[in-house]
Amino acid sequence: MVVVINKTLRIITLFWLLLAAPAVMAEDVLQTGVSVLKSAVKNKDAFLDINEPREIELGAGMSAQLLGAAGLVDNPELQKYVNRIGMWLVFQTERTALPWRFAVLDEDSINAFAAPGGYIFISRGLFMLFRSESELAGVLAHEIGHVLALHHLEDIQEKARNSFMKDVGGMVIDDVAGGNWNQLVKQLVNSGIDVWESGLNREDEFQADELGVVIAARAGYDPYGLLGVLDTLGRLDHGQGNIYEQMHATHPPASERLQRLDARMTGAMEDYATEPAASPGLYEFQAQLEQQQAGR
Repeated sequence: MVVVINKTLRIITLFWLLLAAPAVMAEDVLQTGVSVLKSAVKNKDAFLDINEPREIELGAGMSAQLLGAAGLVDNPELQKYVNRIGMWLVFQTERTALPWRFAVLDEDSINAFAAPGGYIFISRGLFMLFRSESELAGVLAHEIGHVLALHHLEDIQEKARNSFMKDVGGMVIDDVAGGNWNQLVKQLVNSGIDVWESGLNREDEFQADELGVVIAARAGYDPYGLLGVLDTLGRLDHGQGNIYEQMHATHPPASERLQRLDARMTGAMEDYATEPAASPGLYEFQAQLEQQQAGR
């Protein structure tokens, strides 16, 4: 509080100095203030150029908040199964060094989340909709695509820059120039949660779809698995109430994604398509989750 008051007093003092000073002096003071402001903005931009270790720390912070609100499904074998598939998909990409983690959240809602640094979550409700392992792989590959393309990270950085410029009247020049990452990361985590709640832009989602089918195909999965999920979600667009509400609010309509992805894949991905294969592991875990829910 004292720091905030001191900064406010400095702004007020500068204002009165400008009013009381001769025109030439006032202009000098103003130019000095503009120079300091430009320097602060430059430092802020440099500070928000997040390197990989900071990307990982930011993603870990976002994941911790998510897990605080929604725990994991209590089934270690299920979690290992999803991680095994997720890591095989990651091996088809150029960012294998990230500390990738995949998990199933104990949530009825139908949704999936990616955080910077390689943290991927799908809800139990979404897991129960999969009809094959290729569909599971397609969704995980879509979320991996978001991390590869830095979609959430760039959106978080943009929100932070906008917030900084909006609050520039209450300047925190000392903090900006000092580069207090430990303080800033808390704000960026909150921005990341906001991104999850509001959703990425449509082009980011479409790009993640396209990356997802390529990653899945490289891993030997049917690239049309993601289209199968989108078809299922398209039929859930109406009449599902709150269970579909969040994903529907934060993603383009499934029918639009399906149509656009199908058009891009036609003539390019047919050779990678495979016959729908039985997925006994997936079905076994779905049966276990059904029993677990029935016993609650």
